[in-house]
Amino acid sequence: MLIKFIFLIIFFAIMIGVGLYSRKHATNVNDFVLGGRSVGPWLTAFAYGTSYFSAVVFVGYAGQFGYKYGLASTWIGIGNALIGSLLAWVVLGRRTRIMSNHLLATTMPDYFGKRYQSNALRIAASAIAFVFLIPYTASVYNGLSRLFGMAFDIPYEVCVIVMAVLTCVYVILGGYMATAINDFIQGLIMLAGIVAVIGAVLSGQGGFIEAVRSLSELESDVTVTLGQKGAFTSFFGPDPLNLLGVIILTSLGTWGLPQMIHKFYAIKDEKSIQSGTIISTFFAVIVSGGCYFLGGFGRLFDTTAIHKEDGSVIYDAIIPQMLSTLPDILVGIVIVLVLSASMSTLSSLVLTSSSTLTLDFLKDNIIKKMSEKKQLFCMRILLIFFLACSVILALFPPKSIAQFIAQLMGISWGALAGAFLAPFLYGLYWKGVTRAAVWASFACGIGLTVSNLFLSYIKSPINAGAIAMILGLIIVPIVSLFTPKMDKREVENIFSCLEEQVIVDKKIALPKK
Repeated sequence: MLIKFIFLIIFFAIMIGVGLYSRKHATNVNDFVLGGRSVGPWLTAFAYGTSYFSAVVFVGYAGQFGYKYGLASTWIGIGNALIGSLLAWVVLGRRTRIMSNHLLATTMPDYFGKRYQSNALRIAASAIAFVFLIPYTASVYNGLSRLFGMAFDIPYEVCVIVMAVLTCVYVILGGYMATAINDFIQGLIMLAGIVAVIGAVLSGQGGFIEAVRSLSELESDVTVTLGQKGAFTSFFGPDPLNLLGVIILTSLGTWGLPQMIHKFYAIKDEKSIQSGTIISTFFAVIVSGGCYFLGGFGRLFDTTAIHKEDGSVIYDAIIPQMLSTLPDILVGIVIVLVLSASMSTLSSLVLTSSSTLTLDFLKDNIIKKMSEKKQLFCMRILLIFFLACSVILALFPPKSIAQFIAQLMGISWGALAGAFLAPFLYGLYWKGVTRAAVWASFACGIGLTVSNLFLSYIKSPINAGAIAMILGLIIVPIVSLFTPKMDKREVENIFSCLEEQVIVDKKIALPKK
């Protein structure tokens, strides 16, 4: 117990220390929200990766999908690395940095307002982001409860409140720069921790080969595998179609999440994009691939502890059960690992939400004259308010959604990415996107996800989110073809930033003849 507490004390001290150090980088709105658009490749890449993967992935998703799909769940991690990281940086990174800087946009709703010349779209996007980031934040806390209960016998309520307060302190002190530096430190912990945990768990099963053999010999669950032997060690697992839905939501979904896209706004230069692409992809391969690979062995730890009285599986209990046999020092590492994953994601969410509500909703709409000092003060107050709301939802979920608490991340991702992904992506590349098409995407993403939450016409909230994203990608170009176009001169001015000439070395680009 002493070892575990020492780990925690050191971890918390470093986080607060970084917040105090970063105060000088949070003296104005641009610095507080974007770090002055001067964040280098390592900090940006780790900020992207640690915001991507939280305790929900390590505890909830890895356990749930590893149990359902076996070793094939590793495909989710591979999809996260190739689509959610590599392709996202290649397709979105440079253009997002160029166009957001040209438009002087500091948030995703701000981008929508200036790209489509509509203050109504900016307000609507800020409201959507604020509402649906709260349940996502609540789901981040949820991954901690069982691990802390296992390691410290500390009540869930205490875990949630302490984590929220500490995150609040260092984000308020140092803004984006404190978040980025802490994300880098937390990312290193996550990389080392996941490798150590995988090694220890497999060693306890007699090694990798023996663990795979044991998994292949498990009696098949006919309802899952349809009698297929060795399904949980097969290439695509027992349910490839639903596995594909998870890959789409957790990989393509990052392209439309405000807290993820926000990282591209703060990129320093071209070198940061090139290096950041490689670093974030490597990070995702190790962390996400490792989490889902580890979860694939979940059925080897199938005991009464992971089942309810009616026999149904408690997915959030699978990974804690897997880790309960590890030595104390490794459990301490796991606790810090999960805290790192959770606090990095939480800090990104609260900073995104408070800045969005201040800059896109209150400024110039509710409060007409808002000085820089007032904006900073308002963001810090709303940051506290946002954390308080998420803590209340995590501790006292309404009965109507209590049964969905484990799926809140999927619901939030589906709504946000379903609404934002298509108009953001097309808006970077295509001049023909119309305001009506953006409204249609907002309505489709939110309408489908929320209605399915109550009517359940699509059984899996994750599949519903994936469908919402794909529908948005179809709806936006179709609606744009039949609705009034934006003013041509305004659009040409918006895209003019992409035509500006820059001088580079021949090793980067061949000259025109």
